[in-house]
Amino acid sequence: MNYANIKYCDIANGPGVRTTLFVSGCRLGCPGCFNAEAWDFNAGQPFDDEVASQIITSLEPEYITGLTILGGEPMEPENQEGLVEFLESVREKFGAKKSIWLFSGHTWEQLTRGGAWHLGETTDRILEVLDVLVDGPFVQDLYDITLRFRGSSNQRLIDVPTTLSSGEVTLWMDEEVYATHRMD
Repeated sequence: MNYANIKYCDIANGPGVRTTLFVSGCRLGCPGCFNAEAWDFNAGQPFDDEVASQIITSLEPEYITGLTILGGEPMEPENQEGLVEFLESVREKFGAKKSIWLFSGHTWEQLTRGGAWHLGETTDRILEVLDVLVDGPFVQDLYDITLRFRGSSNQRLIDVPTTLSSGEVTLWMDEEVYATHRMD
């Protein structure tokens, strides 16, 4: 697996300050994609143990909230294979102290059992370590600059642990927004 970019101290792709890994390779080719240069599976550099270690080290400071994975398309079969053990090692090292977000152009329904992009155990293992899945393709006609952490209104921010335990898609609720609404 290759990666197109790594952003340290990113504030655009999830809550707080995060490390963001942009993997290379995407077959979806969504018109208007902000990162079309990452569609090529050979773009960027190889994602190896040294890069994985650098990312894990970057997550250690208290002010870093978590890790975000996007692309390209992280749930392409080649990228799932390249990410699964890395994501499990991040979860094992940091537990719930650091959140893990993943953006996919595929929907929750496509990625779970019976879906066209469910690749068995590897997909299940990735989903099990995520806190939030931002799902669905970018749709230019549904583009909305006011949306937080996504580009088009068809995309959902899914609370993965709650969704897995309940069996029903549950949307993520930003704790700050939730606290503000509760105070009204």
